[in-house]
Amino acid sequence: MIELREVTMQYPVRGGHRTVLDRITFRIERGEKIGFLGRNGAGKSTLVRLIGGGEAPTSGTIVRGMSVSWPIAFGGAFQGQLTGLDNLKFICRVYGKSIEDKIPFVEDFSELGRYFKEPVGTYSSGMQARLAFAISMAVEFDCYLIDEVMTVGDRRFTQKCHEELMVKRADRSLIVVSHHEDQIRNTCTHLGVLVQGVLHRFDDLDEGYDFYHRHASE
Repeated sequence: MIELREVTMQYPVRGGHRTVLDRITFRIERGEKIGFLGRNGAGKSTLVRLIGGGEAPTSGTIVRGMSVSWPIAFGGAFQGQLTGLDNLKFICRVYGKSIEDKIPFVEDFSELGRYFKEPVGTYSSGMQARLAFAISMAVEFDCYLIDEVMTVGDRRFTQKCHEELMVKRADRSLIVVSHHEDQIRNTCTHLGVLVQGVLHRFDDLDEGYDFYHRHASE
């Protein structure tokens, strides 16, 4: 499980501070799939970074009883001067994973061909996203983070990604942040709505969306 206990996140601004998340408390069990909604600036991406360990909260406690991925298809942490292969090796060392069985999977799944052994700095954004998704699937996690729509490449490749994550790993937990209602309805069974730093959780998606549409402008 992953549990947030009275988590508050504040950022300094001119003349004081801004509270983005205000005493958030919730729990995610193994296999549970929850989507988060909120207007721009409501704190959705901040919440994902906190859950993933990318930031520490101003106050409160986060307990991670299962492994958590980086945001799926996020390639911002790649070292541009290293090849795709070398970036994979580095990430495996960071997570303490063996490399030998990961290379053929990532090379085949990413469909980068000879570019897999070229510097990532020469990749297009789509190529980086394909490499990032492939590595995300090669390094297994109990809980996967999806920040905004997971569109990787063309329709065929996107379907391939859906099969790998949503079907083959259907037993894993998912935390999804998206403005796209269809994506959350197709992947999640619970909904969290952020309004003025407060999280409202719903087990009924229709009830959650009704609440969201009524409070989205707040």
